[in-house]
Amino acid sequence: MAAQKINEGLEHLAKAEKYLKTGFLKWKPDYDSAASEYGKAAVAFKNAKQFEQAKDACLREAVAHENNRALFHAAKAYEQAGMMLKEMQKLPEAVQLIEKASMMYLENGTPDTAAMALERAGKLIENIDPEKAVQLYQQTANVFENEERLRQAVELLGKASRLLVRGRRFDEAALSIQKEKNIYKEIENYPTCYKKTIAQVLVHLHRNDYVAAERCVRESYSIPGFNGSEDCAALEQLLEGYDQQDQDQVSEVCNSPLFKYMDNDNSRDHFYQSGSLHEYARKIVSVLLYGQLRALLPMFHSEGRTRERYRSQRQGTGNSREGPASKKWSIPEMMHLTSAHFITKGPEPSASCGPRRRGEYASLGATESLMP
Repeated sequence: MAAQKINEGLEHLAKAEKYLKTGFLKWKPDYDSAASEYGKAAVAFKNAKQFEQAKDACLREAVAHENNRALFHAAKAYEQAGMMLKEMQKLPEAVQLIEKASMMYLENGTPDTAAMALERAGKLIENIDPEKAVQLYQQTANVFENEERLRQAVELLGKASRLLVRGRRFDEAALSIQKEKNIYKEIENYPTCYKKTIAQVLVHLHRNDYVAAERCVRESYSIPGFNGSEDCAALEQLLEGYDQQDQDQVSEVCNSPLFKYMDNDNSRDHFYQSGSLHEYARKIVSVLLYGQLRALLPMFHSEGRTRERYRSQRQGTGNSREGPASKKWSIPEMMHLTSAHFITKGPEPSASCGPRRRGEYASLGATESLMP
C-alpha cells in the first residue's frame, strides 16, 4: 500500500514538472496545474508516511501558487509543509513555516486565518520554547484586537500570561494581565476583572512590590462593583496583613475559598486553569505556616549567599543548633524566598509521598551542612 502511494506521488511530481516546462508553442509555465499536481503528490506521500517527500511537495506547491499570485493557496501550502515537519518532530522549523503562512494570510486580507495559524504554531512550540509561544500568542491577540474581536484576543493574552508566570517573568506577566483586565473592562465583563486584579496583586507581591500591588487595588475601585465585593475585601485584608507582617491574617486570606477555588470558577481562563494562582496562595501559606526553611536553602546558593553570611544573619539567637524557627522571618523575606524557590519546587514532600516526588528533593541533602 505504501509503495503504491509513493509511486502515485512520483507520478504527480512528474506531471507537475511537465506543466512547468516551456517550449516553442508554450511560452509560459502552467503554474496553476503544476500546483495542483504538487498538492496531489503531497497527499500521496503523506498517506505513505513519507513526510520528508510530502513536505518538499508542499513547498513546491507553495512556490507555484506564489508564481501564480495566489497568496492564500500558497499560505495553505506552507502551513501544510509545517504540519509535515511537525510529524517529523521538527517543531522550530514547523513554526517558522506557519509564521510565514500567517504573514501571507495577512497580506491576502484574511486576518482570521492568520490568527488561527499563529495560535496553532504557539500550541506546537509551547512545551519546548515557551518564550516563542508567548510571542506567538501575543501576535495572535494583536491580530484579533485589530479586527475588534476582543474576546478571542483576551483569551490569547491569557495564554501568554500563564506562560509568563510559569517562566517567572513577573514584570512581563503583570503587564500582560493588566492588558487582559483592560479588555475585560472594555467588554464589560466586570467579575473577571476582579479575578484579574487578584492575579495582578499576587504577581506584584511575588515581585516584592507592595506599592504596585496596593496601587493595583486602588485603581480597580473604578471598576463597577469592585468596591464592596468579596474580591476587594480579600485583597485589602491580604495587603493589610502583608504590610503589618501579620502571618495569621495572610494565611487566613490565602486559605479562603475565594483563593482556593478560583481556578474552578474560571475554568475557561487558561491562566487560572493551570492552577498558578492557587499555587501562589498555597506556597505562601506553606512558608508562613510551616517555616520549611530547609527547602529554601538552595536559594542562598543561587543568589551567591555564602555560609558565613547565612550564619551572620542568625547570630544573637542563643544556641546555634536551634532550628529554623529561631529567627523571626518577616513576611517580605518569606515572600522573597517563595518567589525564588517555591514557585517551581513547592513545599517539601512528606515521607508518605511517592519515590518520584521525593526524588525531586534529593538534591536538598547536599545543603544539610548549611544548617547552623
